[in-house]
This record gives sequence, structure tokens and C-alpha cells, in this order.
Amino acid sequence: MDVIDGIKSRRSINFFEPDMPLPEEKIRELIEIANLAPSSFNLQPWKVVVVRNPERKNALRKCAMNQAKVTEASAVLIMVADPEGLEKNEKKVLDSWQALGYMKPEMRSTYSDMMKSLYGEKDSLKRRFFAVKNTSLFSMSLMLAAKGLGLETHPMDGFDEDCIKKEFHLPESSIIPMIIAVGALKKGTNLLPRAVRRDISDFTTFE
Repeated sequence: MDVIDGIKSRRSINFFEPDMPLPEEKIRELIEIANLAPSSFNLQPWKVVVVRNPERKNALRKCAMNQAKVTEASAVLIMVADPEGLEKNEKKVLDSWQALGYMKPEMRSTYSDMMKSLYGEKDSLKRRFFAVKNTSLFSMSLMLAAKGLGLETHPMDGFDEDCIKKEFHLPESSIIPMIIAVGALKKGTNLLPRAVRRDISDFTTFE
């Protein structure tokens, strides 16, 4: 699918075809494509929990305001922003840059210091923003990749974050910007026209 067509045709689907299997290989392909998303210093501070098991989807539904699409969708992906992604991924990123010729060995400490200066301490608000911003880029890439693979999605922020962290054993320091339902549009469902979009003159300035 053409990228522009994918953006124009993507919708947030409320009604999914229940009991439609989504093979693990397909989910892996989806995540691998989305993983090409940009991130600050290429640090990729995200994790994904793929919820497919019916019992686990029921548990997630209880944390998500009992929304039916959580259990009807083929899978629901919990998007986890990790403020500690800097420390966890820094070495791999710098090793890659050095091996590919993006960076000379003597510049490692300079880049490392720059990362820490820009994104602050692990428990700082600045670091939380860093993790959430980049995980949101990854999430949008995942939804567009899903469209390209013939799948539909719905990003959701109607949930109890603490409930999800407890149920799925996620660190207290992590943040969940959204969960994303993935699957196929329920047969016989007719989508209403796309809701209003503001005119770009309402929010755009040129200087």
C-alpha cells in the first residue's frame, strides 16, 4: 500500500472480527517494521507486551474500562515507554555507530555525556518525556505498518495504568502511553464518515 494512501485510509476501528487468529509471525513482522521508527539518538526506549491469550485479554479488559474491543481484537499491544532505555540501549547504539563509521572511538564519551545532559536523570520528568515521545513515534509507525499489512488498529488511552502494570508485571518506573488493538474490521460493519479535522489554518503558522 502506498504510504499516503495508508495514512488517508487508516481509521480507529471500534468493532473487530472476534476470534480471528493473528499468527505470531505476522505480529513479529508488524513489530519489526514499526521498529524502524525514528528515536532520539536511536535509543529506542520502548517495550511491547503482546496480549493474545483470551484469559490475558480478559484481564486487560478489566484494566481498560471493560471495552469490548480489548477482547474482540486479535491482539492488543501494550506500548511501554522505558525511561531507563538510555542506560539499557546506549552501548548497543554507540557500538553500532562506531562500527558503521558514524562516530570515531574518541567521541563515545562525548555522545554519552550529551545523551545524559539532554534527557536528565532516570527519575526526572525530562526522562519520562523522552521515553513517551519516542514510544509514541514507534506506536504511530506500528499503526501505519498494520494498515500496510492489511490489519486495522485502534489506539486506546482509556485504561488504568497502575492496573495494567500490576497485572502484567511491569516496572513502576515505566509509562504506558497507549494500548493498541489490532485485528480485522468486523464483517458487516459500515464505518461512518471520518469525523471533522480542523483546517490547517487553525493550527499552522508560516514564518
